[in-house]
Amino acid sequence: MPEERVTVPRERWVEQARSARADGYAFFDWLSAVDETDAATDPGMEVVARLVDPRPTPERDRRSMLLRTRVPEGEPLASLTGLFAGAAWCERETFEMFGVLFDGFDDGTGQGLRPLLLPEGFEGNPLRKSFVLASRATKPWPGGKEPGEGRSGAGSPSRRRVQAPGVPGPDWGREHGQEDGRE
Repeated sequence: MPEERVTVPRERWVEQARSARADGYAFFDWLSAVDETDAATDPGMEVVARLVDPRPTPERDRRSMLLRTRVPEGEPLASLTGLFAGAAWCERETFEMFGVLFDGFDDGTGQGLRPLLLPEGFEGNPLRKSFVLASRATKPWPGGKEPGEGRSGAGSPSRRRVQAPGVPGPDWGREHGQEDGRE
């Protein structure tokens, strides 16, 4: 059976999750985000949660739902921890990796949103498109050259140069007073 996909305004996020739970989607599977801050229309973080109805019937297998909403950058999203205790881990991870704030977050510890996976003192949100990966800044990305470019850098004029997210531009580091990417 195909997965149901429901997109709601962020103001109705908890209301829709509550309605889905009342409709049998009582199992919280996961929650994460997709960085859409570079979208031409409605930029922000696309937050997605998967809910499952764990009760199969003779007519159908288990049902599942992808609940989606768009959160403008810097704006909070209401937490689902009041409905699903299991949402706490996923919301902490999404906060840490994408910088999405969850209003009303409560995992029972009273400590609020806090880092989950990254080492203490880590700065930034590594799954954001704007996050520059240090390994890609120091070592050339293998896809940085187009086929046929060779060592001279002269490539086919008909192809647009590929630049993957997280790969800094050729002038990265120089704008901060660095030469050749070193301080």
